[in-house]
Amino acid sequence: MIKKTNIFLKLAVVAVTVSTLLACNNQTKDVSKEVTLDKVVLKESTSKDLSMQVRDGKIIKGYKVGDVATDFKLKDVDGEMVSMADYKDAKGYIVIFTCNTCPFAVASEDRINALDKKYKVLGYPVIAVNPNDPKVQPDDTYELMQAKAKDKGFTFPYLYDANDKVYATYGATKTPHVYLLKKEDNGNVVKYIGAIDDNVRNASSVKETFLANAVDELLAGKDVTVKETKAIGCSIKA
Repeated sequence: MIKKTNIFLKLAVVAVTVSTLLACNNQTKDVSKEVTLDKVVLKESTSKDLSMQVRDGKIIKGYKVGDVATDFKLKDVDGEMVSMADYKDAKGYIVIFTCNTCPFAVASEDRINALDKKYKVLGYPVIAVNPNDPKVQPDDTYELMQAKAKDKGFTFPYLYDANDKVYATYGATKTPHVYLLKKEDNGNVVKYIGAIDDNVRNASSVKETFLANAVDELLAGKDVTVKETKAIGCSIKA
């Protein structure tokens, strides 16, 4: 009788252990899943932390809203070196990672020009950065950037980032990918990250102008209501 009782106890312990292990395994799967896109592997967790990415096995941690963004000095299509510090009277900056080739970036070019024309005079100039490596994407060479800027009549600096990897410091993963910065006493503070608006494919179908709304709120002395959206575009080719 004692032996049978011991056997039942052992079986009960095994059953509880197996049940616990299965529950932990299921919880792990719910908390984190891998999403593979091009050569980028993103860890998508329940915290929805969009500031971390893994590229070619290396963790790249970018900025979050509230972080102080670093300045940079990159070559413009006119041959001049440009940095945010050059804009002495700016209240902030609209930094947009974009390129020559991505259909989403191309569809956004007129909108980016319009944003610069509207907000540059109000203290928020556009600074566009091309993060693509021309060895990976041959149509994003510096010479073709110059041709693109001339053809589209860009009113903003279009900077070459193939060697400096500013995009990785910021955490950009797409073209286009927006970082709205406000100049404060402690530096250039990130106030908004994500998309220009809610329809990157078709400007005529836009209903929510996320970036413009954020700039308008900053100009009015308000906090940005929508601080982060998902950037829709092509993976950065670097």
